[in-house]
Amino acid sequence: MRHALAFLLLLLLLPACESAGLETRPGATSVLDMFNTDPTPAEAAQMAIDRYDADRRYRGTLILANQPFGGEDLYQQLFLDNIKDEDAGVRAAATRALGNHGKPDQVPLIVDRLADDDVAVRQEAARALQRLHNPVAIEPLVNALDPEKELDTEVRSEAAMALSQYPSPRVLQALIAAMDDPQLAVNRNAQLALRALTGQDFALDRKAWAQWASDNPQPFAAQTPFIYPIFFRDRYWYEYLPFIPRPPNESASSPAGFTYPTELASTPRPAPK
Repeated sequence: MRHALAFLLLLLLLPACESAGLETRPGATSVLDMFNTDPTPAEAAQMAIDRYDADRRYRGTLILANQPFGGEDLYQQLFLDNIKDEDAGVRAAATRALGNHGKPDQVPLIVDRLADDDVAVRQEAARALQRLHNPVAIEPLVNALDPEKELDTEVRSEAAMALSQYPSPRVLQALIAAMDDPQLAVNRNAQLALRALTGQDFALDRKAWAQWASDNPQPFAAQTPFIYPIFFRDRYWYEYLPFIPRPPNESASSPAGFTYPTELASTPRPAPK
């Protein structure tokens, strides 16, 4: 009944939309399709390679970054080209795209963006490294977690989350040190990373974490699989209307290339202390 009323409302509003000159898609084959003015994949790809307009390259790359078909070879090459673009916005969009659709052997390219001059690019790089697994990212992420080397809070907090997938003594000590970061967001993500790596939880108590690590020669015996953060929200009321797209919710997953150690999978898990 609700959908029928919504469709009736659409039909009533259609003449007003036309008289007001609102944009509808040329060549539309249905009433609902008339309101879809987003670029097609081919149009977005053309935008993404517009050598004369950085804004079009940015918008086209971002559109493709958020599409499920972004892992196809054609788009992969486009992202690999644009991650080196002279425009920071284009680099940021391409970095996000590789995080969404890339492969573990592309991690070195994303690692390079952790040292980008533009903070938005560095933020996207830290988030992208949560979704791809490659140990070459460990040291750059540890550096990005250091407040003396990375001034941006969001980069540091996202780097802490990305380290959740690497059971390494170097990572363990860096995350414990991050408990002294002046920003709570960094402390909190370091805590979540430590909990995933160790199966323990000493909240934000650096001294307790350090003591536990010192007393345990196998700190990763209770490691749990890392599931990276995703975008997800409930639909707003108007998104139940038949001509309104649903929110771009993502599915939870482990990083591409991440393999949970089989010897740990068969080991009983001690309860967190």
